Amino acid sequence: MDKGLKKIQWAEKHMKVLGKIREELRKEKPLEGYKIGMALHVEAKTAVLVLTLIDAGAEVAITGCNPMSTQDDVANALRDMGIACFAKRGMTTEEYYKALERVANTKPDIVIDDGADLIFLLHSRKQGVMGASEETTTGVMRLKAMEREGVLAFPVIAVNDAYTKYLFDNRYGTGQSAVDGIIRATNMLLAGKTVVVAGYGWCGRGIAMRARGMGAKVIITEVDEIRALEALMDGFDVMPMKKAAKLGDIFVTATGNRDVIRREHMELMKDGAILANAGHFNVEVTIPDLESMSVGKKELRDYVTEYDLGNKKLYLLAEGRLVNLVAAEGHPIEVMDMSFSDQALAAKYLVENADKLENRVYRLPDELDRKVARLKLESMGVEIDKLTEEQIKYLTDWRYGT
Repeated sequence: MDKGLKKIQWAEKHMKVLGKIREELRKEKPLEGYKIGMALHVEAKTAVLVLTLIDAGAEVAITGCNPMSTQDDVANALRDMGIACFAKRGMTTEEYYKALERVANTKPDIVIDDGADLIFLLHSRKQGVMGASEETTTGVMRLKAMEREGVLAFPVIAVNDAYTKYLFDNRYGTGQSAVDGIIRATNMLLAGKTVVVAGYGWCGRGIAMRARGMGAKVIITEVDEIRALEALMDGFDVMPMKKAAKLGDIFVTATGNRDVIRREHMELMKDGAILANAGHFNVEVTIPDLESMSVGKKELRDYVTEYDLGNKKLYLLAEGRLVNLVAAEGHPIEVMDMSFSDQALAAKYLVENADKLENRVYRLPDELDRKVARLKLESMGVEIDKLTEEQIKYLTDWRYGT
């Protein structure tokens, strides 16, 4: 059996929530006659989402949302099934945008994006789209900026902002997969190391939690006072990057911003410091600074580039791209089960409610978010309590006292 197909079948076996939703969608066919254009990390879990949407009646075209995150065996398996898949690993920038163009040329009614590059392309072409959903924090930030400026041309569901996405995917998914990518790339021990995590959002706190769990001393750098205070009270050291730069053995960025680690920080780092990025774009570690400071560079291992600065060497993982998807396999299957269930339900919701939605960024409706949580608990064999009628009344009636 084809390796990519085996990966897809393994993912299907462990995506029980999406499996339940897939059964519902297969019966209802709510996406019959609609085209869906997707730009996501093309790997096994994503393939299960693609097959779910097809079972719901949709015609799907997909490409990657990052030049280095595609699993070619999975992409080939999708193509062997007759699905329009334009992704391949190691695309040049030109090839990456050409593949987005090919998805756009299918004239999708619905877009499912990760990072919002496909959504932006469709805006530039002024191409009619019914609605879209966005998977990641970076993309949501960009789309909310478009909404503020009044240029968003269709409604977007911020799937990233669903509780069953960011509380689990961003925290537990990124936490485990980023550490997994660093370990696979370097084969190094985290115990006893000092790990500097830039950003204490849900991704950053997941990475910090997992690094500490493996025995590392963790330092957090932040620009947000509340998050910095939270990190401090969670038991982490908190300081500016300039101070942390002198102490860190491993640096991981997870901010969604650019130039988080730049020349002024690299100049202070120890010989042998390792730089990794868990943010969507490869701009968090300022690679042009690293290049200009270096007298030479070479590939030491898969996904490990040594930069010789003359007086010391620094090591960049995964070309500064998403370390968890380039050097590993992305988020664990069970956590993407929830995120991609949110995506499938968002697609159905957009089709059924497009005429009622304005050109704004919306959260996934609470009832759909909670449906995914309920199905997840059921899949894990967990039962919870229910409020009694008296309790419901107590919580909703202002007349009740103590």
